[in-house]
Amino acid sequence: MEEIRSFIAIELPPEMKLTLARLQNRLKSGSRAPVKWVDPESVHLTLKFLGNINAELTGRITAALEESSRGIHPFSLKIGGLGVFPSAGRVRVVWVGLTGETEKLGQLQKRIDDGLAPLGFKGELRPFAPHLTLARVREQAGPDERQALGRLVAGTAMEASGSTNVNALHLMRSQLTRSGPIYTQISSVILK
Repeated sequence: MEEIRSFIAIELPPEMKLTLARLQNRLKSGSRAPVKWVDPESVHLTLKFLGNINAELTGRITAALEESSRGIHPFSLKIGGLGVFPSAGRVRVVWVGLTGETEKLGQLQKRIDDGLAPLGFKGELRPFAPHLTLARVREQAGPDERQALGRLVAGTAMEASGSTNVNALHLMRSQLTRSGPIYTQISSVILK
């Protein structure tokens, strides 16, 4: 029985990835903190992380996605503000938020969460916070480096460009390698 590490995501268009790459370059030039930058080509909007699943479940997951997305029409999202998790004083993750039709996005995410419950996937306990991860601070980063990065993020202005029309969901496979994760599409569901 083959197991695959997987998640459900929305892919981003090349123009949005280019905007994120430019933003990362601006942040990199001002940061000394030990940070793992996410390859802009790999950035995506995760709707649900599934973890390691039995490969035979992919058809049932895709069917659940089709049912969950029924009646949700394509919608648009835009790049929003720049932020950090959990706080500016203890930065672990640097992210870009999303604006636009976020109510539809939240509704879709909730329906996916509920639709996958019968297959044994636990519901999310935390509220859904749509974001695109740009960087993860490495464990060896000290408090001063984390705080400096928090100040840098707070003082960095966002470009007003970068939007996408969301018209599909993707079940993705994630293969972890030394040079970073490799993502491949397993299946797609079109929003009609």
